[in-house]
Amino acid sequence: MCYDTCMNEPLAPEFVPVVDAITAHLLGKRHAVTLTLAAFFAGGHVLLEDIPGVGKTTLAKTFANVMGLGFGRIQFTSDLLPSDILGVSYFDQTSGKFVLKQGPIFTQFLLADEINRSMPKTQSALLEAMEEHHVTIDGKSYPLQEPFFVIATQNPNEEVGTFPLPHSQLDRFICSFGIGYPDKAAERQVLQGITEGQRDAEGRSLLSDETILNIMRDVQKIHLSDAMLDYLQNIIAFTRESGLFAYGLSTRGALAVTAMTRAWALLHGRDYAVPDDLQAVCGEVCVHRLAFKEGAGTIERIRHELFSNVPVDS
Repeated sequence: MCYDTCMNEPLAPEFVPVVDAITAHLLGKRHAVTLTLAAFFAGGHVLLEDIPGVGKTTLAKTFANVMGLGFGRIQFTSDLLPSDILGVSYFDQTSGKFVLKQGPIFTQFLLADEINRSMPKTQSALLEAMEEHHVTIDGKSYPLQEPFFVIATQNPNEEVGTFPLPHSQLDRFICSFGIGYPDKAAERQVLQGITEGQRDAEGRSLLSDETILNIMRDVQKIHLSDAMLDYLQNIIAFTRESGLFAYGLSTRGALAVTAMTRAWALLHGRDYAVPDDLQAVCGEVCVHRLAFKEGAGTIERIRHELFSNVPVDS
């Protein structure tokens, strides 16, 4: 298994400034930032599941600023309504027409904070937007600005007043992971206030919308050889046939692995994908899609089962 090698592989030079600018405000979390960047360029959305205070909101806000994206935030609560997200149509007496008052979803980068605190009906208001990049209000469809990216957060330890996301909603997120505690050296810098002198990086946009959309198109062109597709299909078959999981990866889940694999390859300067790329992202793509029949399903456990039982040359 080459996972440790995958984590330490250097980025392509053109992406180093982007990751550096974000990690200046999220010290010691370079891998989490790179995963988020890969998910963004793959055209997916990210679910951050971690305890409060480890930097989930900081990652989202800094990412949006560095990428030059319009930023919107929704604090999910139990009384939040779908119209609070999408907006409402009202009759304008001056013009004599119905006018849309846009909700916060009309942005490029949406932070859905503590998404599991809202009712299922409200959670589902995001489904159409995340999948099709448009919303329907009073029977009329409204397109969202491209690129459109959602980061949702939830606290895994909260139980009172929360509503677990249904599988259909979880499946809209291309990957899920936690940020975790910083290492000792990074936390010492935070405690010393080192990041206070780096605030300029937070507001500096490094990529234009045109550049971002071109990179997204380049991701789709990353070559997957027959051997890579065989490896991917063997992993998919293992999730379905091994008996370890309540259910295996769906075709949509397999496409998510493929998209993240391609994006990871591009971030590391290749126009083709290798097994290292798949192994670097597969755990985060699968952790919210695969449920073990016995015991908790963690990213580390999924990696161990998949990569120790499905050899690269099988």
